[in-house]
Amino acid sequence: MSRPGFLLSAWPWRSAAYLCTGAVTGAAVLVGVVTVAVVCGALALVLVGLPLLVVAALGGIPVAWVERQRLRLVDREPVSGGHRVPAAPGLRAWLRTRLRERATWRELGHALLVAGLLWPVEVLAITVALLFPLSMAATPLLMVTAGDGQEAKVLKQWTVTTWPTAFGVAVLGLLLMGLGAYLLAATAGARAGLARLLLASGEGELAARVVELSRSRARLVDAFEAERRRIERDLHDGAQQRLVGLAMTLGLARLDAPPGPLADRLTRAHAEAGKVLAELRELIHGIHPKVLDDHGLQAAVADAADRCGVPVDVDLELPGRPARAVESAAYFVVCEALANVAKHSGADRARVSGGHHDGRLFLEVRDDGRGGADASAGSGLTGLADRVSVLDGRLALTSPPGGPTLLRVEFPCQLTKAADRSA
Repeated sequence: MSRPGFLLSAWPWRSAAYLCTGAVTGAAVLVGVVTVAVVCGALALVLVGLPLLVVAALGGIPVAWVERQRLRLVDREPVSGGHRVPAAPGLRAWLRTRLRERATWRELGHALLVAGLLWPVEVLAITVALLFPLSMAATPLLMVTAGDGQEAKVLKQWTVTTWPTAFGVAVLGLLLMGLGAYLLAATAGARAGLARLLLASGEGELAARVVELSRSRARLVDAFEAERRRIERDLHDGAQQRLVGLAMTLGLARLDAPPGPLADRLTRAHAEAGKVLAELRELIHGIHPKVLDDHGLQAAVADAADRCGVPVDVDLELPGRPARAVESAAYFVVCEALANVAKHSGADRARVSGGHHDGRLFLEVRDDGRGGADASAGSGLTGLADRVSVLDGRLALTSPPGGPTLLRVEFPCQLTKAADRSA
């Protein structure tokens, strides 16, 4: 309403249409409520009116549907109903579901409010803001037609007998119509806000947003894993192969070179190429190990345990394979935990155990070190905890001073057979 072109836009007329249809709907609902109440009261003595009471309780549903259609006149955002889908087909299941949900009773309250209070307010707003100014603006026309050019009644209260007065009243009516447009818009906005408050399912919209947020998080995780695999594949098939070729070329050149400074330089260059190749292989393995894709979480955890600087016992039995994102997150949690064991714990031995039970994958990493580990002190577990939470998992760390340290992670997931996963 604050825009300069509001009076020339369609919104005043949309507001008037919204209030007019609301008045008609409210009057019809009032007639229906009174009729149902009279019929139910008359038939209650013979128990026939009891089923009609159920029908009356459901009467707010069609009124709410009409209101949602009307809201499109003044509200760009649709209003969701929030009704649940019945658990079983049939009229009985539908009635049971509708009578037990809050949305049905909220819509019944809205229908009663429309019938008893809102539609008279809409009629009053239309009369004051539209009909009265329109009647005043039509004073010259009324004077020509109904008054034979002699007189005209203004709002059936004042008599106008001269043309200057008639045109003055018409100009005043046009000005009041401009002010009435703002009044109509304000009333329609308040009426639409009340309808949205009564009919909109906040729980349904919140649940829909939570579902969409969960799906977007899952898509981000999948995209992140796909990018990791792409980087690993590019390094493995590109840079690593070139380094292997370079190392072979330097080795052959060293063999062909005569003893002397050139042979020594070739030897050092060949050794450096070997070190770079080893570091690159370690980097590729850290980005996304090939053993994880080829043989699954059990083999990847066993491989990580073999490469750990502390002896690690592995007790992990999985009848199938989890989703790729869960498998990757679980593996990197274990790798980060074993790295912390080797660097900071001072442990003599560690143990990795886990399995799948009641639809959840769980892993535990335990060591006999000094304890006192703090996930917030830059151990790398904070980022992993965020990654686990994205998959609706939980990560818990227990590390009292003096040890032992226990890291436990859980993921809700279902396992698939290896053949299904490879397909």
